[in-house]
Formats: sequence, C-alpha cells, structure tokens
Amino acid sequence: MTTFSLLRLAAGALALGLVAGPAGATPGLSERFVSDPMSGVALYGYDPVAYFTAGRAERGRRDIEAEWGGSAWRFVSEANRAAFLSAPEVYAPAYGGYDPVAVANGAPAAGHPLLFRVRGDRLYLFRSPEERDSFADARSADAAWPRVEAQLIP
Repeated sequence: MTTFSLLRLAAGALALGLVAGPAGATPGLSERFVSDPMSGVALYGYDPVAYFTAGRAERGRRDIEAEWGGSAWRFVSEANRAAFLSAPEVYAPAYGGYDPVAVANGAPAAGHPLLFRVRGDRLYLFRSPEERDSFADARSADAAWPRVEAQLIP
C-alpha cells in the first residue's frame, strides 16, 4: 500500500470518527467485541440498541456507558442503556462485530459500524459494502464462529 493510500485511509477513518483519543472508557483487554483500540469502547462508540430501534447507526454519548463482556458500550439514551443491560446478548452484534463473511472463511476481520444489516433479531457488521450486499445467510459463519472466537483474546 502506498503512503498516499495510507494517508487516504487514515483521513477517511478520521472523517467517519472511527479514530478517537481516549474517552471515558477503560481500554479492554478482550478482543471478543470489535472495539476502538484507543478507548476500548465497543462498536467505536455506536449504540448497539439504536440499530434495532432507530434502524441506523447512532453514536452513543460519553456520559451514558455500561460495561459488559469485557468492553464499554455507549448509548444515546438511558432507555437504550437499560434495554441493553436487560438483554445484552440480544443487542450485541453477532460474532462480536466481526464480519460474518470473513468469519465464515475462518478470519476475525472487524466489521465497520456504519456497514451493518439487521436481519431478524441479529445485528451484523461488515467490512465492505460488497460483503454486506452479498450476505445471504449466517449458517457458515455460525459454524465457523467457535474456531474464530478461539483465536481472540478473551
């Protein structure tokens, strides 16, 4: 990858707000959920409940956080935090936020919080629009997930 390509990639990440300095969260030691490497906040600070209730990715607030599964999670409202804490396994992304297409191929590739699909009662994050658009079903990823998950730091 050229220096110019790396700079474009970094600029894009900054524009999307995916690169952030330390916020209120404690960096997690777990890779179980896709998290911002600088702050330790799961889903780069996006509210996992909003994908279901609002149908879109919404940034959570720094002052409305919860700890679960070794990660800090942010929410747009107290109601969303309460909903998450009452059933975190419902709202947390499938495969910890790793791309289901990559998981099906045996690799833990982080999904992007803006490239998502809610299908049934599951939230899926993807690493590219093409993978999101071609995603048919989760059976292959479901079968491969235990092996992929074993590669992650608990």
